[in-house]
Amino acid sequence: MPRALLSVSDKTGIVEFGRGLLARGYTLVSTGGTARVLVDAGLRVTSVADVTGFPEMLDGRVKTLHPAVHAGILARRDRSGDLAAIARQGIALIDVVAVNLYPFAETARRRDAVFEDLIEQIDIGGPALVRSAAKNFRDVLVVVDPADYPRLLAALDEGPTLALRFELMRRAFAHTAAYDAAIANTVAAFRARDGALERGVAGEAAPDWLDLSLRKLGDLRYGENPHQRGAWYAVAGGLPPGEGGDGFASASLVQGLELSYTNLLDLDRAARIVLEFDEPAAAVVKHTNPCGVAVGASAVEAYVRARDADRLSAFGGIVALNRPIDAETAAALVETKLDAVVAPAIEAGVEGLLRRRPRMRVVAAGRLASEAGVELRTVLGAVLLQDRDRVAEARARWTAGALPDGFRVATRRQPTPEEWDGLRFAWRVAAHVKSNAVVFANAAQTLAVGAGQMSRVDAVNVAVMTARRGNVDLTGSVAATDGFFPFRDGVDALAAAGATAVVQPGGSVRDEEVIAAADAHGLAMVLTGRRHFAH
Repeated sequence: MPRALLSVSDKTGIVEFGRGLLARGYTLVSTGGTARVLVDAGLRVTSVADVTGFPEMLDGRVKTLHPAVHAGILARRDRSGDLAAIARQGIALIDVVAVNLYPFAETARRRDAVFEDLIEQIDIGGPALVRSAAKNFRDVLVVVDPADYPRLLAALDEGPTLALRFELMRRAFAHTAAYDAAIANTVAAFRARDGALERGVAGEAAPDWLDLSLRKLGDLRYGENPHQRGAWYAVAGGLPPGEGGDGFASASLVQGLELSYTNLLDLDRAARIVLEFDEPAAAVVKHTNPCGVAVGASAVEAYVRARDADRLSAFGGIVALNRPIDAETAAALVETKLDAVVAPAIEAGVEGLLRRRPRMRVVAAGRLASEAGVELRTVLGAVLLQDRDRVAEARARWTAGALPDGFRVATRRQPTPEEWDGLRFAWRVAAHVKSNAVVFANAAQTLAVGAGQMSRVDAVNVAVMTARRGNVDLTGSVAATDGFFPFRDGVDALAAAGATAVVQPGGSVRDEEVIAAADAHGLAMVLTGRRHFAH
């Protein structure tokens, strides 16, 4: 009789799979917890201990690491020597191996997980079983994903094809590769201190090795341009420190056209902006730059303000919300042609309203990461790693009596309470605008954005031009810029536009000249000692 070895951490569908194998004449061999689940469901199971002649040992650390198991998997059916060798030892063949591994990555994501917890989630026998079966894929069917159980059973009825065997082999090696990458990246984040192993802290050196395992989520219509291929992957192996949610790897397209490469870049930029805010916030993005950002008492109020900050540019834009889409917000969204919208969720009964714009892509994000983490970018022939930039210094409200470390008011005039609120708002937005950036705002919305200019003065001029086009008066506004002013001309341009206060990193060799210019114009200037370039 053919035999199947079942040893899974994820028990999803294993009873149905085992029942299907029994119905097709297979004998089931299983380990510990998997065997109990199968027996409790009334299935006939042979324990691995009966196959090996050894009990499970060391609290389950040693179960399947035995020639009676691996020789039965690795024996090549077309080689008489292999078959004779196992026959002399009384070893029977194993024809199907269903294994998935201990939940190491899930444990690693827990903030309270200590190193000893992680060690016990490092599977040894499981990867060995998967690799053995995958190596001998021409003779052994290996399955690591419960979603593949039904089609494997169907294939047994028809005779498994080489194409199926090869596909399952590739999936098996990808499974173990992702598992090993998660282990390598997680332990790389630990340091030995005072006789104990502790997670590293932000600012420590990046790991010497970074192992990536990427799982394809789907093909994209194309890359940035139609002649470029595009695809979408999730980091299956985890990244240090791996905090936060799953980002767009767990997002779902609720309606609309297929997502494109540029859609995802714009959605990512918009989502990063609204995640800076605890209150309801909305961002409208075009070509990875915000044309409008706002907060409000509700999602709809925030969105309308963000849209109205630059209605012309909002046409065909990308929108992110940090609150679920309710009926009021949906009704406002469909008033304008938008390419895509991302929100944590879509409230029940709202889908009908959104379908008034059937081509508009609507993405339910669910678990967009809001914690700090690391991110990767490619350059020609190499990969860059950096900590994700967060505007942590703006999480709490700014007042003259409570400023973040490193902040100082450099001018004779202090900002008013209203200016403090506007500066804090503008500073959070400016961090997500392509450098060089200048943002004019009040406490609730952007008024004009100058993005991605080679000169700070040009950035001011672009923002002023945008404001004039939309009949927006910048008199009494505040401004933020992501880098220091190299010359006073940028401050002169801000004052001429109508700004009364500005926040900037400082650090220029001409800071005193720049501060003097602000004093001459009666501006309040706040230096943060921290910049937020976005390239």
